[in-house]
Amino acid sequence: MITVHGLAKRFGRVEVFAGLDVSVPTGQVTGLIGPNSAGKTTLLKMLLGLIAPDAGQMAIDGTLLDGSSGYRSVIGYMPQIVRFPAYQSGRDLLETLVAIRGGRETPDLSLAEAFELGAQFDRPLGVLSGGTRQKINAVLAFAFRPRLLILDEPTAGLDPLAASLLKARIVAERQRGTTVLITSHVIPELEQFADQILFLDQGRVAWQGEADALRRHTGSGTLEQAVARLLSGGAALEVA
Repeated sequence: MITVHGLAKRFGRVEVFAGLDVSVPTGQVTGLIGPNSAGKTTLLKMLLGLIAPDAGQMAIDGTLLDGSSGYRSVIGYMPQIVRFPAYQSGRDLLETLVAIRGGRETPDLSLAEAFELGAQFDRPLGVLSGGTRQKINAVLAFAFRPRLLILDEPTAGLDPLAASLLKARIVAERQRGTTVLITSHVIPELEQFADQILFLDQGRVAWQGEADALRRHTGSGTLEQAVARLLSGGAALEVA
């Protein structure tokens, strides 16, 4: 689904990537993890076309990312922190997205129903709690049945029930063949549904493979323990 070859990016004197090669398989949930400043956010922004690489190639679903925007129609994106206009409602934002996409799609609002947003979906976002805004953030990401979901700390700010509903929806999306790339600092959460782990460290792939394989590689009982060992240098960092 996602292929990255020879990716290079520098911000001034800070080199983020120097020839990064990554492949994210279709129809699986890939957990993107790593320490702070590992390059996770930069990679996501490049996939979304928000940052241009200095060199290298990126492709999504076979479409080379060359500066055009058409490929984004297959992506559902849920940022960790979203800054919606305070005067608009979730409904307003949804109608804007429908118009941008040509006005021909009927959005899927089943997640809004599961969250029981009700009238909250029509209230100005500025008067809503952070958790409710995050629910609307999720609804918009899933609304157009994307083939690729990019989720950045998706359960941050959600209450336990809403987080459980969202995780169940992620599993359901995987079952229907959706590719999911998800970042999370809550490693036990990833352990519930991640098929693959992509571990970035200092702008390079330090590990990529099945979650079970990472546990075996580090001799750990849980994914959280395995990641802690990698972060502490207690296990050799290598691509599986």
